[in-house]
Amino acid sequence: MRKRDGVGTVPGGRKERPARRPRPAPGAPRFARPLTPASVLGWTALSAVAPGAAHLRAGRRRTGLILMSVYAVLLLATLAFGLTRNLTDAAAFIGDGMMLAVIIIASALALAWFAIVVSSYVVLSPKRLDQQGQILTGILVGVLCVAVMAPFAFVADTMATLRGTVKDIFPSSSDPGTPTVAHNPEDPWGGRTRVNFLLIGGDAAGNRTGVRTDSMNVASIDIKTGNTVLFSLPRNLQHVHFPASSPLHKQFPNGYMAELPNGGLLNEVWQYANDNPQIMGGRNMGPRALMDAIGYTLGLRIDYYALINMYGFAALVDAIGGLKVHVEQDVKWGGLYGTAGTIKAGYRRLSGEQALWYGRSRVNSDDFSRMARQRCVIGAFAQQATPQVILTNFRKIAGATKRMAQTNIPQPLLPPIMELAVKVKDAKITSLQFVPPEFYSGRPDWAKIRQATKKAISDSLRPARQAQTANVTASPSGTAPSASPTQTRAAAPTQTPTRNTQKAGAKSLDELCGT
Repeated sequence: MRKRDGVGTVPGGRKERPARRPRPAPGAPRFARPLTPASVLGWTALSAVAPGAAHLRAGRRRTGLILMSVYAVLLLATLAFGLTRNLTDAAAFIGDGMMLAVIIIASALALAWFAIVVSSYVVLSPKRLDQQGQILTGILVGVLCVAVMAPFAFVADTMATLRGTVKDIFPSSSDPGTPTVAHNPEDPWGGRTRVNFLLIGGDAAGNRTGVRTDSMNVASIDIKTGNTVLFSLPRNLQHVHFPASSPLHKQFPNGYMAELPNGGLLNEVWQYANDNPQIMGGRNMGPRALMDAIGYTLGLRIDYYALINMYGFAALVDAIGGLKVHVEQDVKWGGLYGTAGTIKAGYRRLSGEQALWYGRSRVNSDDFSRMARQRCVIGAFAQQATPQVILTNFRKIAGATKRMAQTNIPQPLLPPIMELAVKVKDAKITSLQFVPPEFYSGRPDWAKIRQATKKAISDSLRPARQAQTANVTASPSGTAPSASPTQTRAAAPTQTPTRNTQKAGAKSLDELCGT
């Protein structure tokens, strides 16, 4: 007679004991109950978030605890790194050593997580499942492997793209004649208080020989505050002089092509130097010649330059999704007398082509109006190319940048430059444009230009409520009262290649462009 508790009797009155289950072999996984396809997938997915969970479930306690301990150590190390570093600061990751380290670490983590997911799946013994369960779980675990590797692969690929772009554009060391980079991370600028960048828009179309530097702006930046003054020089500024250290000083002691009354424009200096290496003492000395000429004109030392091909700039604008610009009045562009299109007045989001023509169109306009519009485009780009926009469109931006840029900024200087750029974005930006009636291109008053430059920089260092006018050009088609920075009278021009109807006035870049 059997009892309900499963214990019966045998002849002789002895109780019958239930049969013992066989003990598992040493080291074999122990399961509470057979796993289903859903539970195999669940424990494998959990292991992707908490490595070691599947091993614990399968009875591999030692391995599971080791994986969890290593994972906890990595989390604590990452947390400590995040608390001691500003992870939103792109400058911390722009150094070549840091970029290479990120690539290696991200690649290693991608492989490690792949191995964790696969080993977690295998330790759960999916062979115990029926054939349909094995196929289903195998496919889904493969998808999970791709999913967990994707973020690490994306980081590694993005950093590799950034590293390649930096190497393509920026030289590994300083060129002769440029300031050397200080090795002190606390003072990478070597004790300087200001740094001056020459920003050049190059017009190198397929039907032209060489490069025409049609847009030339100097950004003079206070290193401590980020306060910036933009100096815009007209392309038709005539007969610029060179410092005694320049080979062109001996060639043109009275000014560039001074013997040609209608020639010797500033935008010809770059190409002249490149075409005459025997005078410059080397090839591709156009940038140095232009930096010397503009620096001597302003009374500043130009530290670095960046040449931006205008058609590459259009691609860059498209890469960030266009630029929002306040168009003061309709601007016709392209074709014959502006028949290709019209940029309507108002707040517009311009495509790359439209932004390019907005800054270049001469229809019903002159060179000085173009300069003002170009300055507004530069300001709009500086304000709208935020870190979020750059990260979102990084691949497009990297591709466009490779085709558009040439510079002498050395790679070791990139981290402090990015830190400085963050300051500039939130700092005061003023602008000084050397245009009639205050400044004439045909016969410039060099002393007046230097004095105005000095005053504009001095004014930029004052608090906003105390800053005086810096002789800044108003909006592209607006007018404003003018304030001469010095009492020096400008010499009457012998000629003015293009007519100008604007009047100079002092405004910030926001007021200037109506933003």
